[in-house]
This record gives sequence, C-alpha cells and structure tokens, in this order.
Amino acid sequence: MAERLIVVGADAAGMSAASQARRRRDHRDLQILAFERGVHTSYSACGIPYWIGGLVEDQDDLVARTPQQHRERDIDVRTGHTVTAIDLERRSVTANGESHHFDQLVIATGGEPVLPDWPGINGKGVHGVQTLDDGDAVSATLAERDARRAVVIGGGYIGVEMAEALIRKGLQVTLLERSPQPMTTLDPDMGELVAAMLEKFDIDVRTGVTVQGLELDDEGWARTVRTDAGEFAADIVVLGVGTRPRVELARAAGLPIGPSGGIVTDRRMRVPGHEGIWAAGDCVEVRHRVTDQPTAIPLGTHANKQGRVAGINIGGGYATFPGVVGTAVTKACDLEIARTGLQEKEAEKAGFAYVTAKIESHNIAGYYPGAETMTIKILAEKGTGRLLGAQIVGGSGAAKRIDVLAVALWNEMTVDEMTGLDLGYAPPFSPVWDPVLVAARAASDAVRK
Repeated sequence: MAERLIVVGADAAGMSAASQARRRRDHRDLQILAFERGVHTSYSACGIPYWIGGLVEDQDDLVARTPQQHRERDIDVRTGHTVTAIDLERRSVTANGESHHFDQLVIATGGEPVLPDWPGINGKGVHGVQTLDDGDAVSATLAERDARRAVVIGGGYIGVEMAEALIRKGLQVTLLERSPQPMTTLDPDMGELVAAMLEKFDIDVRTGVTVQGLELDDEGWARTVRTDAGEFAADIVVLGVGTRPRVELARAAGLPIGPSGGIVTDRRMRVPGHEGIWAAGDCVEVRHRVTDQPTAIPLGTHANKQGRVAGINIGGGYATFPGVVGTAVTKACDLEIARTGLQEKEAEKAGFAYVTAKIESHNIAGYYPGAETMTIKILAEKGTGRLLGAQIVGGSGAAKRIDVLAVALWNEMTVDEMTGLDLGYAPPFSPVWDPVLVAARAASDAVRK
C-alpha cells in the first residue's frame, strides 16, 4: 500500500517539497495530498507590489504552477482547505472538518503579518500584503473606493515597495514609520538615503511616528489613521509592520518552537524527535552562519530551498539546508537597496567588536554614459578582519553587487582577502576598481588602524 504524504500550505516551500518527493517516488509508492487555505499555489508573493503598481501586467504572470498543473503531476492539491488541527498520535490532520491520515507530513504554513492591537485594525480597506489573495483584496479596494489617498504603515520591504506601487497608481501616499528612518534592516545612516529617495518621489515620509488607531466611517471603511503626530486621511491602509512564523498549528500539536519563534528542524528539515514530520519555509527557524544562532528570515529563496531539501529526503535521497547569511534586496523608486550579514545593532547583540567603512563610488566607469552613484558600507571584525556584513544603497546595478559580498561572507573571508578578488571589469559594467573592492580596501584599512 502506498504511503501518504500530506503537505500543509501549497506555496513555495510546500510545493517544492511535494514536487521533489514526486520526482523520486511515483503515485504507486507515495500519494501526495496538499491543503491550501487560499485559492492560489506556487506563486511569487514578492511580485505582488509590482503587479499592483502596474509593472507586471497580469496576476497570472506571478503564478509558477497552478493547482491544476500540480494535479496533472499526481499531486492532489485542494485549495480553499484550512487545516485546523494536527494529531501526532493518530497521525492525521483535520481540514475543513474532515480527518486525513498521513505517513509523512510537511508543515509549510508560512508567515503571518504582525497585527498590532489598534482600534479599527479589522476595518474594511485595511490590508496586509502576504499572499496573492491579499493582493486581490488590495486591488478590489482600489477599484471599489476609487482610492485617492493611501497610508502605508511600516517602512520595511513591504512598506516601501507598496508605497512605490501606490504612487505609480496615482495615489497620494503617506508612509508612517515608528523608527527614525525607513528600512530598519539597514543601519540608520543608510536608511536616511532611502528616505531621501522616497521623498523625491513625492511620498510623504513621516518617521518617529507611533500609530494609535484607525478611525472608520459609518460603513466600516478606514478613513483616518490616528498617530501621536496627528491624523492622516486614507481611502486605503496598507500594513507593513512585520511578519512572524505562522506556528499555531505546530505549537498546538506539541512540536518544538525555537527562540526565534519558528519551528525547530534539523539540517534535513526534519522536526527532531518526530519521525516523518518535516517543516520548511517562513514557519521555521534556521541557523545564521555568521552568529551561529537560530533566526527566522521570511524569504522565498529560503523557502524554496528548504522545501526542496525536505522533498529530496522524503523521496529517499539526501540533502541538507546549510543556513543563511541574511541576504536581501529590494527597490524603492529609483533606488536599489541590499544587505547581507549583520548590521551594527546585530553585530553588537552577537558580541562582535567591529569596525565599519563606508564609500561612495559609481556603478560603471564615471566617464561612461549613465553612470550613477552607490554607497557601500562594510562591517568587519576587529583584529581578524573577518567580514561580518554589508549594505548597499544606490542606482542601477547596485543591489546585485551584494551577491559578491554574500559569497565572501558565506566563505568567512576577511576584508583583506577580498581586496584581491578577480572581478570582471569593462567601462559599461564597472569602474576599474569595482565598488565592492573599494569598500573592502577601506574596511581593511580600518581593521589595520
């Protein structure tokens, strides 16, 4: 009799696991049943702001594989099914009131938006942007309300991306951020560069502002965001105040939850002490390769890799997930933003003594048409010179330079070693000294001092 694999959550991690397991075991050996509470599967949540802003024409362009396409590959995907309980003793899950037995279980419940306990937070026209269904809801509000004024709460990745999207839709946008600058995943001096670019695009950036609640009209629609700095009128409110692992099912089942708030797994994505139970994606915690501490970082890149690892192992192969260094990129209007490793407050928390170096350079040869500036900041460990982290803010070609720094970080290089990296050069692509090398040289000098 065939084993049954149940997957809870049919997006990046869940369907990567299901697909890899199916590649290695056919339906006579392994039945695969996947439950998804939404209506979409295998889509790019990161692309939602670009679809809402009109840069991506069709929502379908964000979908890598539909439920029907998965079914054609012998994966029984059931959308509109919410799993409400996991019974480890009976080895079953309850979905839409029905019990389903499993031999193997993959928990890929993703992340959930942080929802502060503000009055009016559940009003109509108030949206998080986590799923493609959320994107549908934002688009519906924009159309139904003929929205003209938007308030975005939170200046992180989702906040700045949605602020740009709504500006592109012709709305007046106010961005509210509690911290002194947006993009708190950057150091404050780098976040200031982001704020300046947002304001250049007529986004009203208000920092150091604490939201107190939302006022609703007589029909329950959001009309005002109330803060300690006054009230801001809104036809639509977008929440970008953070995410956390969605672990209520796992916690209720008695599975281990780590200090970062994510499900604990080993390197093969197995839940320790629970045979046949796996977890992957934004709901798990992983090892940070710089601090060697557990962390939870919600990114589709990690989710796909972790799901692939789980699926290979379920299919009878062998694979491990080696951890993360915290690499992330985004775009705010004409500004590219990137980071990897630790920022200053994270280095201090981890107990590192460090030096910093910050340089400004061009993305290409300064005399070549279209040259733009970028700022690179590097953190290196005092004494050893080991690279600890880097941040980049700048024009075209800035963000993907973080990959060079991420590889150096992954391999525990020192900034002095980095100064000799053999990077490509031609005037249309780089100055003769690439900005990464200039920054590494400045950091190496700082270590010596």
